[in-house]
Amino acid sequence: MGLPGHRRTSSDKRRRSAHFALKKLTINKCTACGLAVLPHRACKACGTYKGKKVVDTTRAVKRLVKKTTKK
Repeated sequence: MGLPGHRRTSSDKRRRSAHFALKKLTINKCTACGLAVLPHRACKACGTYKGKKVVDTTRAVKRLVKKTTKK
């Protein structure tokens, strides 16, 4: 059975929790459409990455149109 360790002092707690702060989010602009995009990810709106079309977004648009007209 484990035994209790040493008491964690308040300075130890603060020093340990100094790394828990949230990091600032980096957001870039898509070169094709200009929307906000996370770095190293394809644009969700137009499907481009580094100036090349890599994702087919027509299927998602058709699905969205079908979903909205259904109601």
